Amino acid sequence: MYNISQIREDFPILSREVYGKPLVYLDNAATTQKPLCVLDAMRDEYLNVNANVHRGVHYLSQQATDLHEAAREKVRQFINADKIEDIVFTRGTTEAINLVASSFCESQMQPGDEVLVTEMEHHSNIVPWQLQAMKRGIVVKHLPITDDGRLVCREDIATYLTEKTKLISIAHVSNVLGTVNPVDEIVKMAHEHGIPVLVDGAQSAPHFKVDVQAMDCDFFAFSGHKMYGPTGIGVLYGKEEWLEKLPPYQGGGEMIDKVTWEKTTFERLPFKFEAGTPDYVATHGLAKAIEYIDSIGFEAIQQHEQELTRYCMEQLQTIEGMKIYGPQSTLGTVPCVRDAVVSFNVGDIHHLDMGTLLDRLGIAVRTGHHCAQPLMDRLGISGTVRASFALYNTKEEIDMLVAGIRRVAQMF
Repeated sequence: MYNISQIREDFPILSREVYGKPLVYLDNAATTQKPLCVLDAMRDEYLNVNANVHRGVHYLSQQATDLHEAAREKVRQFINADKIEDIVFTRGTTEAINLVASSFCESQMQPGDEVLVTEMEHHSNIVPWQLQAMKRGIVVKHLPITDDGRLVCREDIATYLTEKTKLISIAHVSNVLGTVNPVDEIVKMAHEHGIPVLVDGAQSAPHFKVDVQAMDCDFFAFSGHKMYGPTGIGVLYGKEEWLEKLPPYQGGGEMIDKVTWEKTTFERLPFKFEAGTPDYVATHGLAKAIEYIDSIGFEAIQQHEQELTRYCMEQLQTIEGMKIYGPQSTLGTVPCVRDAVVSFNVGDIHHLDMGTLLDRLGIAVRTGHHCAQPLMDRLGISGTVRASFALYNTKEEIDMLVAGIRRVAQMF
């Protein structure tokens, strides 16, 4: 049985008040709250095991190194990567995508070569490619979406591929629409054309089981802070064959094998891509967050969050003037096509006004373009209100959200 009361006790911040109202935290797509086990583990490491990792021969350094590399193994198991050499620690999804964009374009692309993204991408999966377009003359193309926020069918996607398409980079789950893209099919289709695929897993890794070997993607990126871990830590998974081909993203520190005035040779994988002192305390925190997720189980988490999403959409649709964006009719189907995010507007009420007034009621939602301005342009709006769910949210909180929206709507 899903013990939501016990789960919420692990997150003390959920019991606080804002403006004299109980906190209703529905901004989990931006960042999640952290359970005590993660905070305790990080505090304990700073108090008792704090020393720079690798190379050090003294006891504390070796102990910290063991924790750091144990975290790498924990991540490997979490996404079912083949080997620990496939796991590169980054500061988050954004840095992971920038790493691939820089190194892949430098070594694998020529002016005029194309990267294919989608209309629903986060800026972090658009801007890095545009920077490379300015530097190297590559071309960034995008796949369109349907009016209900899905990608065009596989056959249509294939028509966008040319002999110049060198990479497809796609969100697993849209941070605005909640759309769960059929990445398995897209990867299979891309590989039939000899094209590698990068998957942005920032919004999928916290919510359902990811198996990179079954998916067969070439790269997969996600962030710790969106899955109950600390900020400033993330992961890039890459197939060994690709990581071996790509040049280092940054230089110095841990990524060095030998340096002379004549040349530098680089460390073996994955250290070739990990310049400088890593955030070894954060990697330990990430490992504890993974353990926490595993203790509850993804099947239970996904069922709970799907029930919340379905309930939220049903209740919101009873509000006059409500407009919900993204897939609706197939919510809850297998495979899932919508996950843990509901973006909406109400009549002519500006999303910022709605979010500000909900905040005064203790309800934390996100407003604006959600770092997806091209998607907003496609939808013909400036922004939305976004409620996003985590394993600790409840139907009672959704009831408070709905009541709050009704109260705000009456003011207009």
